Formats: sequence, C-alpha cells, structure tokens
Amino acid sequence: MAQKLKVQDLDDKEIEHQLREMDEQLFRLKFQMSMGQMEGLKKARSMRKDRARMLTVLRERALAAQAGGNK
Repeated sequence: MAQKLKVQDLDDKEIEHQLREMDEQLFRLKFQMSMGQMEGLKKARSMRKDRARMLTVLRERALAAQAGGNK
C-alpha cells in the first residue's frame, strides 16, 4: 500500500481486493528472501501486520452482522 489507509474506512470488497494484492506481494517477497535477498524483510513484516488488521476488521463486521441478524 503506497499510502496508509484506515482499514475501517474501506468497504468489504476493497479490503478483499487489497488482501489479494498483498498475498501476491508477500509470495514474491518470500520467494526473494528464499533466494537470499533480505531487503524485503521489513516490508514483509509490515505487510503481514496490515493483512492481519484487514482480516480483523472483516471478522468484526461479520460478527456484528451476525449479531444484528440474531436479534
């Protein structure tokens, strides 16, 4: 992500789109690191944290929708 976006401000489809892009980038970074190029280590760590934040927001929204439907 070029700029830091508030994950909560994004809709579900945009978060899922960014997650797919991150998965591709992480795959490439892991491949580069396995070949001995370590300059992507910090980027990979921050991408994993961003990915976890996005997944957390999606899960919170799903639980809130489920709780709203049960009432």
